[in-house]
Amino acid sequence: MKKFPRGIRMAAATAAVVALGAGLTACGGDSLEDKGSGGEKSSGGSDKKGSLVVGSAGFTESKVLAELYAQLLSEAGYDTSIKTVETRELYAPSLEKGDIDVVPEYAATLAEFLNAKVNGPDAPKDKPVASSDVTKTVAELEKLAKPRGLTVLPAGEAVDQNAFAVSKEFAEKNNLKTLSDLGKSKLKVKIAAGEECEVRPFCAPGLEKTYGIDVAGIDPKGVGTPQSKQAVKNGDDQLVLTTTTDATLGNFDLVLLEDDKNLQNADNVLPVVNTEDAGAKEIADALAKLTQTLTTEDLTELNRKVDAERVKEADAAKEYLESKGLIEK
Repeated sequence: MKKFPRGIRMAAATAAVVALGAGLTACGGDSLEDKGSGGEKSSGGSDKKGSLVVGSAGFTESKVLAELYAQLLSEAGYDTSIKTVETRELYAPSLEKGDIDVVPEYAATLAEFLNAKVNGPDAPKDKPVASSDVTKTVAELEKLAKPRGLTVLPAGEAVDQNAFAVSKEFAEKNNLKTLSDLGKSKLKVKIAAGEECEVRPFCAPGLEKTYGIDVAGIDPKGVGTPQSKQAVKNGDDQLVLTTTTDATLGNFDLVLLEDDKNLQNADNVLPVVNTEDAGAKEIADALAKLTQTLTTEDLTELNRKVDAERVKEADAAKEYLESKGLIEK
């Protein structure tokens, strides 16, 4: 499962207030109410500095990031465990209560999620706080997070945004490198995506308004699914909605077109911690080592190893951290 595509993210944000009433259970049915008791995975480490629970959503990238965080914190002397919870609606309140101490997040998505919680379900649409400017987006996120007992740590270079891809053949034939190039070409394109692409501001309407792209229709095969990519490879569709860390584009001979006018919001990866339980500078410093190192390309490769090579998330994370000198071999 990939990271929530923007259409799904925005829908989740606007539904946040309703969903937050749900019970909090981990994927395997473990309760989140007993922090640190029998976590799904343990990354070892010494207990001299106490225990930390790292939260993860139920998709590959989040699981890999959680492993990276847990292993770094273990190296720093903490006893760590990972709790995997499928959705943000479930793990966010657990983070606020302190049942989870730290979670890997995405700046713009979390900002609008909290915007919906604080200002109502229509706020992300009527008065959005996120933008393509990561500095401004994180600043808005910090304002929303602090009163909820959360500390937002600095964002890094790694980003996972909506993205659009075409076949290499189509790109070469029409000299396409950017979405602006596609708009200037005046070519009609059918987009392989979710049905919501027709109305989401970051999908078809945004492509038309920002880039002047002539959208002929939506082929509802899903966001970044194999079926969607195959349709573009075959030429049935011309454009597929996916994400910037999609690790399987090459398998379908597809290439991303650059979002050169910054249609998409700044969904840079950053850690968010429970201020009371995990607000220590030592924790921030340990996590900063990864934030300052991890790139979008690194994240894509980590996803590829797990999804394509079937490497375990923990093993992929360990290999990466060792290769960068962030933990000892």
